Amino acid sequence: MSMQQEIQDVIDRFHRKMEKDDSLRKEIEPLEKTVNIDLGDEAYSMRLKDSRITEFQPVLLPDADVTLTTTPDNLRGLIDGSLRPMRAYVLKKITIKGKIDDLMFLKKLF
Repeated sequence: MSMQQEIQDVIDRFHRKMEKDDSLRKEIEPLEKTVNIDLGDEAYSMRLKDSRITEFQPVLLPDADVTLTTTPDNLRGLIDGSLRPMRAYVLKKITIKGKIDDLMFLKKLF
């Protein structure tokens, strides 16, 4: 089963959070990032700009700022909260290519 809808649900939740939380929106607003999610058989990308995630599509972007690599099961765990982001990272259930600050940004998504 494709993860596309589950990722879209996370994006929608992120947008609702940005609408409700002025201080978080102001913190996120200056960030401009391209993000890849590599799940092996599936791959997705998106852009963050002006506190909005746009251009969500089923392809990997060249030279993305952040690339998260994991399995669909581990991503589901991150989404449903059964797998905490830092624990997943330490246990190598996910790998992140990018800056450590970008890892902290991804934490805000989950």
